[in-house]
This record gives sequence, C-alpha cells and structure tokens, in this order.
Amino acid sequence: MASEALSSITLASLPAVSQGKVRDLFSLPDGPTPRLLFVTSDRISAYDVILKNGIPSKGTILTLLSAKWFEVLSSRVPGLKHHFIHLGPPSGTVTPDEEQMLRGRSMTVRRLKIFPIEAIVRGYITGSAWSEYQKTQTIHGLPQPAGLAHCQQLPRPIYTPSTKAELGDKDINISPDEAKAIVGEKYAARIEQLALACYNAGAAYAAEHGIIIADTKFEFGLDEETDEVYLVDEVLTPDSSRFWSKADYEVGREQDSFDKQVLRNWLTENGLKGKPDVEMPPAVAEKTKARYTEVFERLAGVSLEEALKNVAN
Repeated sequence: MASEALSSITLASLPAVSQGKVRDLFSLPDGPTPRLLFVTSDRISAYDVILKNGIPSKGTILTLLSAKWFEVLSSRVPGLKHHFIHLGPPSGTVTPDEEQMLRGRSMTVRRLKIFPIEAIVRGYITGSAWSEYQKTQTIHGLPQPAGLAHCQQLPRPIYTPSTKAELGDKDINISPDEAKAIVGEKYAARIEQLALACYNAGAAYAAEHGIIIADTKFEFGLDEETDEVYLVDEVLTPDSSRFWSKADYEVGREQDSFDKQVLRNWLTENGLKGKPDVEMPPAVAEKTKARYTEVFERLAGVSLEEALKNVAN
C-alpha cells in the first residue's frame, strides 16, 4: 500500500479527457462499446475546494468500494444498468509501470453522455437539509413534517437534486421540478426512480453491516444509442455519502461520520471553510484515512490489503 498520497495522475499511454476534483478520465481504444479509464487520485475536496494535500490510499478505497457497490446494486435493483466494465485498464493499453500505479484505483467504464445534475437522496435530516428545515420546514423547497429532530430518519427517503458544477464552482440545491427543466421530464423521472431504488437497496445492505447511509449522491449517464439511463461515477463511497454507525446512532445530535466530516470540522473550526490552497495537518489526514478504511472494510467484508491482493496484476 502506498504511504504517500497520489495527487497527480500522468499517463503517457492514453490521451487525457478531463480532470475532476478527485478523478482523471482517459480515453481508451475503441472496443465493443466506447470506453473510458476512470482513475481515482488521492485528492480530497471539501466545501467544493480541493485541498493541497491528499489522503493516502483514498483512491484505492473509493474505486474498490464502488466496484463492490456496482455488484451489490446490480443484484438488488431490477433493471439497473451501470457503466462499470472491470477494474483496471484493458490489457496492453498502458505500460507496466503505469499499470502498477493504476492498480486498485482505476476502472474501465462505458463512455456515456452525463446528465448535468447530482441525484442526491436523503434518508435522514442533516447537513444543509437540516439548516434549511430549521428555517422553513422544507428540504430543497419540499415541505416536511413538523417537529423533526437533528439527524432523525425521514418518514421516507427523498430525492433532492442539485446542479453539477464545473470544477471550481459550487453545486446549487434545486427542486425535482427544476431538475426536470434541466434534463427533461422523461429522464428526470427515470433518474429519480433509479436514485431512490439504489439508495433503498444500498441502505438495506449497509444496515446488514451495521452502517446507516444518511444521504448520498449518485450520478447518471445516457446511452444515446439505446436511450437507456446508466448509473455512473463513484457509488456510495465516503466521498459521496454520509455513513454513520448504527450502534452509536442517536437522534438529536451530530453523528460521528465515516466520511470527510473530520476534515470539514477542522476547516470550519479553523476558519478555513471554502478557502483555497489549504493543507491538512498529518493528524487530520490520518484520521480521515482511518474513517474511510474502517467503513470500506465493514461494507466490503475484507481488509483493504486483502481487497487489493484480489485485484489482478
């Protein structure tokens, strides 16, 4: 396992397509379907700003956990299609050194047209949803029952989309009706249906492993040839979700999260929320890595080292 964070991804063998906050995308040679290589760095962002230093092994954790979730959701959500093809690059497309660097942190995926919205599902009231509810008794403009407490489970999970901002910009919370205006009514309905189904299936699986999924963000893409909607990007990771321990959960207070909340708290406490060029102290990076690693091992059922050993060389 790498002891230092891999924040920059350079591949001489493949043309770069784009770079996001965490992932770098590369074009792959034509196969049966158009494909991309998704490479997950160890970069970390909070409040829509990328930190100067990353979290060692974070890219491996996110990639291997996403691969696990694609397997789980495929068996639990009828009709679900997703972009994941296999871990790692296709044989012979990168050099041996590049292949070693990519091991455990890359996956070959279908190339699709990505919908420009974030499909957020909330099962519990926390974060920005709690802040809005305290003022207006709404979440993303949707009326909610009176008397909800902080971190209480909602009567049913709700779909609360946001815009998908360009790198450096901030996502904006929108209503389901506003999402329809962006992607069209037909696709908006399918995205909402799939997002809720994936959340419910994921929450049930996580509960079997002692984890609560408070909320999460999905992304979807379109196969323009078949007009089918696919689940894409990362899925139910500590970067895209709030994970809580079932054993420690208590309504009415902030929960101890298995995600980047350690980092968010440090930024807020030190007046650094949303500021650029911030470097985490080693203790914050290590504590964040420990939280990511623990939730990976609880959900995947194996240690990170074992999971990496199972990745084909």
